[in-house]
Amino acid sequence: MHLLGHLVRFIVSALMLIIVSWIVPGFSVGGFWSAFFLALVIAIAAWVIEGVFGKKITPFGRGIVGFLVSALVIWLAQFIVSGVSTSIIGAILAALVIGIIDLFIPVKTPFESGISGRERAK
Repeated sequence: MHLLGHLVRFIVSALMLIIVSWIVPGFSVGGFWSAFFLALVIAIAAWVIEGVFGKKITPFGRGIVGFLVSALVIWLAQFIVSGVSTSIIGAILAALVIGIIDLFIPVKTPFESGISGRERAK
């Protein structure tokens, strides 16, 4: 994926986090840049967790383990990103809402769907 594609994904993720902060009590994001950096921290944490434990345990993995890891990453990210505040219940609810949104609007990269660059060019 090109740099522009990654940038668009982070912007969409930041907007989704802002919307989730309006819906979920106990989870607040200070503004767009806080949400953008929160999305960046979540992506980096998912990359590290996937490298250590495998794909099934990442925040993007399905199931209860992926859900709990997602809530833990959201809760821990508040200590890294300024402007983000959440309680444990708020992080769990935010992970639930994000999971529901992801269920209806899944975001897949060409690598996840098995499409190579040559096949997209045709």
